[in-house]
This record gives sequence, C-alpha cells and structure tokens, in this order.
Amino acid sequence: MEMKGSSKKMIATEAEMVENKAPFPYRDECAHLLFVLNKERMLQMQKIHEEEAKLKQSGKQAGSIPLIPKTANA
Repeated sequence: MEMKGSSKKMIATEAEMVENKAPFPYRDECAHLLFVLNKERMLQMQKIHEEEAKLKQSGKQAGSIPLIPKTANA
C-alpha cells in the first residue's frame, strides 16, 4: 500500500491499522512504530492499575487523606 504524494512504502497494512486501533491522523508510513509504542504503554498502564487495586484491597492508600477524620471519642 502506498500513499499519494509519499515516496515511502507503507509497512503496516490497513487491516493492521484497524486491528491496532490506530487513529486516522496517525495512519502514515510510521504507523507500524505506533503499534509497538501503544502496546508498551498499555502494559505500563495495566501494571499501574494492578498496583492501585492491591493498595485499595489492603486498605493502604499512600498519601490519601480520609474524608471523615477520626475523633478522640471514636
């Protein structure tokens, strides 16, 4: 697949761009690089979400301020 006005050949196919959910403005000669970057980014976000879930389950949220403060009588 070759784009009009471009001297570079497309490496990623249209099917690969659809499969990887590449936004239309980024579907150019470098789209194949975007697939790898997005995959890495999604793995990092998954790890962050897992860590947050573990903290939430253990009841230890680092740096959180309780909404209802504990009083001396409680």
